[in-house]
Amino acid sequence: MILYPMNEMLTQVKSRYELVNLVARRARQITSAAEKKEGDESWEPLTEKPVTMALNEAWAGKLPMEDQKAEETQD
Repeated sequence: MILYPMNEMLTQVKSRYELVNLVARRARQITSAAEKKEGDESWEPLTEKPVTMALNEAWAGKLPMEDQKAEETQD
């Protein structure tokens, strides 16, 4: 099990709550994309759990932050 450095991940967002929401949203996107490809002949199962993949993206700074900002302006 990887222990993610929470302080480093929080530099990208305003709060832990926002980080959790972003990771959850990204995990749902990963799951949805994997399910859509399931009927394809070239489909391969995920190698990691979607939440782990989303956390790795967050740690690497690859979460889609601009999507979150666009949604905030619509509300």
